[in-house]
Amino acid sequence: MLTIFATPKPFKGHDGIIQRNAIGSWMRLHPDCEVILFGDEAGAAEVAEELGIRHVPDVLRSEFGTKRLDYIFARAQEMARHDRLCYANCDMILLPSFCQAVDRVARWSPKFLMIGRRWDTPLMQTLDFEPIDWASKLREFAMRSGKQQLACAVDFFAFSRGSYADVPPFVVGRVYWDHWMVWKARSMKVPVVDVTADVLAVHQNHNFAYHPGGLAGIKADVESKRNRALAGGQLHLYTIDHATHRLIEGHITDRPGRWHVPLSYLLRIYSIQFWYWLLGATFRVRRALGLYRGAFEQMQKRVRSLIRE
Repeated sequence: MLTIFATPKPFKGHDGIIQRNAIGSWMRLHPDCEVILFGDEAGAAEVAEELGIRHVPDVLRSEFGTKRLDYIFARAQEMARHDRLCYANCDMILLPSFCQAVDRVARWSPKFLMIGRRWDTPLMQTLDFEPIDWASKLREFAMRSGKQQLACAVDFFAFSRGSYADVPPFVVGRVYWDHWMVWKARSMKVPVVDVTADVLAVHQNHNFAYHPGGLAGIKADVESKRNRALAGGQLHLYTIDHATHRLIEGHITDRPGRWHVPLSYLLRIYSIQFWYWLLGATFRVRRALGLYRGAFEQMQKRVRSLIRE
């Protein structure tokens, strides 16, 4: 069957509600679905004991105290009961169609990475899993009140054991590592299947209060910059659009040009590099003409936004 592993924030306030919702949905995917929580955040041990799931309190951390993903992925693959694993962010509710998609992809290929776009959903309350139609009602609510996120947001990774034996020392709660995960599978010629068409993954909206700088701080702090360097830079930052295959109505189909990096992606990368070169090469001229602010500041902001996408 499937082992889902994750690392939570403290189980307090709204974060506590959405994390319980997520874990509750995972436990209901299949009677033999295994769930492992990594980290000693407040409430994690109590929730794990209450729900009867596995808990690994001791996790390797960076010098800033942030949990290391290389340790989490290595331990999960060592201790999992199943050969099919999934790392999911602890705010992601997965519906029964998720388990069906994993089974379909795993039967199709022994080595795989399964990803998909999420639906950002304003779910504020504790889910009641007792009604038999809880999943269909949540799906309807997400499609009515939520919004499908862009392909750059990758929040779950279902994969075959052994696919990620050498994860760099990325840290959780920062950017760039998720894009490396897609690139890594592609670099090993492992099929990457986009299941967006068949799987509605519900991301529960939340704030970013865990970082003093909020979302902007998360994307720009020293640990995110280190993640980017560890990933190998822009050329290794793939998105869901870099999937090699798609799952549509239970059938796996090739994505056109699946083993090639999309031309639009390369053009975007090289245009960014060109603008950086242009800004540096024309600095003295712009300074002499008084053009080193204003319009060029707007240009720089645009470049930064393209890099973050």
